[in-house]
Amino acid sequence: MPNVDSVKVAVRVRPFSQREKDAGSRCVISMNSNSTSIYDPRNPGHMKTFTFDLAYWSHSGFLKDENGTFISAGSNSYAGQREVFRDLGQGVLESAWQGYNATLLAYGQTGSGKSYSMIGYGANRGLVPSVCEELFKAIQSQEKNKQYQITFSMLEIYNEQVIDLLSKTRKPSGLKIREDQHQGFYVDGLKLVPCDNYAQIERLMDQGNKMRTTATTTMNASSSRSHMVVTIQFKQIFLDEAITKQSVINLVDLAGSERQKSSGSEKDRLKEGTRVNLSLTTLGNVISALAEAATGKRVLHIPYRDSVLTKLLQSALGGNSKTIMIAAVSPADICYEETLSTLRYAERTKKIRNKAVVNASPAEKLIREMKAENNKLLSRLAGLGSTGRSIADETQLRLLAESEGQMRSTQAAWEARLEEARQEWEKQYAAVTQERRMMETFPYLLNINEDPQLSWVLKHFIQDGTCDVGQSTSNAIILRGLGILDKHATFTNADGKVTLAPQDMCKVIVNGVPITGKTKLQHLDRVILGSNSAYLYVGPPAERTEEDLSRYDYDFFQSELAAAEGFSVDKLGAAGSGEGRADPSVLAAFHDYIKLMPLVAEANQMSQELKKELTFELKVKNLALSDSRGHDLQKEITVKVTHATTNQVWVWSKAKFINRKFLMEELYQRFLEGENTDVNQDSDPFWDPVEVVHVGSAHVWLQALAYRMKLEEQTELLNSEGLEEAVVLINLSPCSSDGRLFGEDDMVIDPLELLGRRVDFQIHVAECLGVKWLRDAVGRGIQIGYRVYDLPRSLYTKPVWKNVNPKIEETVHFSALNASYEFLNYLQKNALIVDLWGLQEGCVEMDYSLDGLLLTSEGTVVVDNPKALTASSAGLDTGNEVPELYRKLLQMEQETELLREVNRALREENVLLQDKLKKWDTGHHEKKKSESPTKAIKMMKQPLGETEEMCSHRTSCDAEFAKALKIFYQNMNVVRQQFLQLKHSRPPEDNLQALRLFTERQSQMISDFGKQLESTIYKLKSDVALIVKKKREYTAHSKS
Repeated sequence: MPNVDSVKVAVRVRPFSQREKDAGSRCVISMNSNSTSIYDPRNPGHMKTFTFDLAYWSHSGFLKDENGTFISAGSNSYAGQREVFRDLGQGVLESAWQGYNATLLAYGQTGSGKSYSMIGYGANRGLVPSVCEELFKAIQSQEKNKQYQITFSMLEIYNEQVIDLLSKTRKPSGLKIREDQHQGFYVDGLKLVPCDNYAQIERLMDQGNKMRTTATTTMNASSSRSHMVVTIQFKQIFLDEAITKQSVINLVDLAGSERQKSSGSEKDRLKEGTRVNLSLTTLGNVISALAEAATGKRVLHIPYRDSVLTKLLQSALGGNSKTIMIAAVSPADICYEETLSTLRYAERTKKIRNKAVVNASPAEKLIREMKAENNKLLSRLAGLGSTGRSIADETQLRLLAESEGQMRSTQAAWEARLEEARQEWEKQYAAVTQERRMMETFPYLLNINEDPQLSWVLKHFIQDGTCDVGQSTSNAIILRGLGILDKHATFTNADGKVTLAPQDMCKVIVNGVPITGKTKLQHLDRVILGSNSAYLYVGPPAERTEEDLSRYDYDFFQSELAAAEGFSVDKLGAAGSGEGRADPSVLAAFHDYIKLMPLVAEANQMSQELKKELTFELKVKNLALSDSRGHDLQKEITVKVTHATTNQVWVWSKAKFINRKFLMEELYQRFLEGENTDVNQDSDPFWDPVEVVHVGSAHVWLQALAYRMKLEEQTELLNSEGLEEAVVLINLSPCSSDGRLFGEDDMVIDPLELLGRRVDFQIHVAECLGVKWLRDAVGRGIQIGYRVYDLPRSLYTKPVWKNVNPKIEETVHFSALNASYEFLNYLQKNALIVDLWGLQEGCVEMDYSLDGLLLTSEGTVVVDNPKALTASSAGLDTGNEVPELYRKLLQMEQETELLREVNRALREENVLLQDKLKKWDTGHHEKKKSESPTKAIKMMKQPLGETEEMCSHRTSCDAEFAKALKIFYQNMNVVRQQFLQLKHSRPPEDNLQALRLFTERQSQMISDFGKQLESTIYKLKSDVALIVKKKREYTAHSKS
């Protein structure tokens, strides 16, 4: 009977990486028993909880013992390699001993700790070596009447090709997958190495890793995008019973499961067109289909046959196997999206149900039945007397001899295979011994790989004299990798000193800095040859120290490169919060930048060799830009693509670039294999239709419109890095419904005076000055766009081509028919974001019509339309994604405005009461002096004159106050421009004289800014004080 059970799922969270520690990352994972919770770093109150069979907390609470093993630091919560093996590895072994097939899958994003759990590092051995060693230990303690046969194989799947990691020769198209009626899918021609001890398996794994490292370099393949499968075939032969049990143990380290943003891939015309992602995508489809089937849904098709990986794992998923998945996750807030995706993937996997059976040979069952029948016949013969007994004895002896002969033949064949494997192992052992002797004599290069398992695997020795390095077989050091030429560089080892000299036009980087001439190397220098072949230089024995080399990992190399380019968290504007840590979006952008650097270098090299004339450059979107309320926008990494001949420009998202990079690799691989690389334009990963490019943005604050004041603004259009791209002249003018511009007399003191009234204004884009986009290349144009309040789309000016200082002179009239409080609040607190868009010949221009917008009968554009108003378009940030704290703050602002309205109403009522009181006083005086009509007439005329004078004085005060406010706002605009110039100024690099001039200029600008600010505030105070003084003098005069 089949043993039906679900896939067992465990989740494990690793410690912070050094990069995450340096960036001040926060942990967003917590565990309690078998449950795992993840917190959204952007909304800490939002938490998701998952329940699995096992949850391993390996993030904290550990220390290193004298052997280098990580153990618990007194806390019972920490789970080390031993605990993981006890729960998962022992289960694999128990299944194998019972005759079941067993599969262990490791899933997670690159760098999440999959390989650590599966292989381990140093003394902290992972599941694969522990399972193999414990299997041989158990064999040694078994009974003598059993025989055991173990074979080991190791393969890699990359780009739908199967690579045998134990074979010295590699077929160009990889090994083929075949299907057998009884065996299922298998790899034809895969090398199966017999082993009789763990030391042999350990050496085979080293050999496989070395082959894998060489293959990733030669094929320009990222190991994080390949799957590694270790297969152990374990056969038990029970001599007394003449039966066998056979188990296949698959230990699978899956490719990195990076989750790409859907918005990035949907915009790519070649979305997910690469075979690199096919196996992982198909695995997800298989798991989803099996999970649905397990819940009772009708599933017509399980797509096992759609990829190489799912063919080989068919028995592990829903078939004849006992399967375990370990989902490895990162604890860092910058990896939140990928971690959440991994947990959801694991949750689907645990629903799959397998039907495992004991693998006993059906032929052996038939043999046992035949032996039983023969024994019955022999018994009957024995009952026939001496003749029968003689025949029975002869038959039994013959059958016994045949059985023993078959056993000896099988055992001899197995011993022959073992002997062949031992001889090969001895040759490899001699090579390892020779390598160790050379390490103690010569300096050497030690490879550094993105996958820690593949780092420190290859060693290239620099012997005395000159030592050429490159792709040519005549070189002393043969290196094959992207951007490495036949003769790339020369090492010279003389008098205990080693120098490195690149050949002409060959790319060589030492400690993050490109070199062009002979350079002396120091112990532990970092060397990069070509696009991304990274090596740690280990000096002669006399220079070596006891320093821990583990710190010089792949991240160290890339961070050093970024630092040499002047890129850091500080450059991203990561001003620490109150807790002294950077914003999570800034850290995520920095993480992405470091991760994409080598990919961009490789893309540039492939473009060069394939003669595509494209240059790829990393950019930070929104580096120095903010939203309409002045808050920093979330920073993202993009890739700027420029054509060397046409100067055409594209901007690709991170997801689009990664997808294209894989497609480029496929095309480049065909180029290396001598195949035709001509593809039609639509299938070319290097080609895209010409598109409109966002060049820069400017902020024009709308506060003047709230007071019905005209604003004439000349402001810089800044690119994402805060550098000036152009200057735009734009006017905001309050007006009447027929377009008549308002003057000073129409200004209001309080914007709430406009509440419920019609508000009209015009936006006039006059011209652009010094447009760099137009200056840098011919055949270019621009359009300017902006979006007001709740409009459903942006408005654009008409295209202007080939003019560096284009006159635009376009005006749009807007009308708020019944101004709401929200609209007036928008005018007071928001800016109009003006975007500069770059046009290129052949691109589709922006729609500059007013189609789709609501217009009044006069033809003006309607804003503040209650039906169209949404939180997102209003820019009020009151959507569900906004933290509760901000919603409370907005509510408090509204309540404050309401209190101001009440206060103003009370003041008006107070003035009215004072007027009534004065009238009562006047009437009272008239009554007293009625005896003298002439005198009474004089007295009646006097209050009337005073009233007129009072009204005239109040009007005069209001006008003076309005004038003072206007001057204040105009001066503050100047102050704001000075502040923006200070904010976006960038110091020059690598030029001391220019830096000194920059410092002096900044000091002068800060001084001017301070003086202007003080002058503005002093002017306002003086004007208000003068108005108050005049009012007090008049009041005192009136009383006297």
